[in-house]
Amino acid sequence: MGFTMAKKVAVVTGSAGGLGRGIAERLAKDGFAIVIHDINEELLNQTETEFKDNGIEVTSFVGDVSKREDQFALVQHAVDTFGRLDVFVNNAGIEAATPLLEIDENELQRLFSINAFGMLFGTQAAATQFIKQGGGGKIISASSIAGHESYAMLGTYSATKHVVRSFTQTASKELAKYKINVNAYAPGVAKTKMWDRLDAEMVKHDPTLKPGDAFAKYTADISLGRYEMPDDVANLVSFLASPDSDYITGQTILVDGGMVYR
Repeated sequence: MGFTMAKKVAVVTGSAGGLGRGIAERLAKDGFAIVIHDINEELLNQTETEFKDNGIEVTSFVGDVSKREDQFALVQHAVDTFGRLDVFVNNAGIEAATPLLEIDENELQRLFSINAFGMLFGTQAAATQFIKQGGGGKIISASSIAGHESYAMLGTYSATKHVVRSFTQTASKELAKYKINVNAYAPGVAKTKMWDRLDAEMVKHDPTLKPGDAFAKYTADISLGRYEMPDDVANLVSFLASPDSDYITGQTILVDGGMVYR
């Protein structure tokens, strides 16, 4: 890719581990200087050290995506460190597995503040910087198969991921005049710590399930016959961050190995 500067710069939220870390590693391989971010400072510092040991041009930022000022401070840190911003990945998110009749205000507040408000605040912060730079830029957010279809036990999580899809469409319409592309990726079932927690929560609410059963049940429905790896998601994000996706905006693209067909 012919960069106008020596480097393009990408921010990935929630990237100390899991899918976010995989995305950050891939974008580094694609030639981006990387800003990794997480609320877990200890894990973030460890990841930053490992990235530096692997020759990645990286800086880190500890922040809470649910706080609007933190998201703007994250973008400012990227610009202060590397001089500009080109790609912002709203990856941070949390899960919960609760029967619908037991969902309470605390769960709603927690998941919406991180998954939905956090995605919006990150989009606002990134777009503000892109406009200041004269336009252009990519905003890429984490939705989910649960943003296409709502699942039993995952009511709040599914609702927040539908919100991501909705804000992606709205942002793409409003920001198109600035040549800013706004898209989302919708992963399926990956063997991450998030899924370990979901599996455990589902077992807690259903005594007929043994540990691992929920994960096995969901992965059994994947057409390609295997669960998702971080690279599967990172490959799509890499494409959405590249000039090859310049004519795609407002889309939430499934990367689920063949689970959701609509």
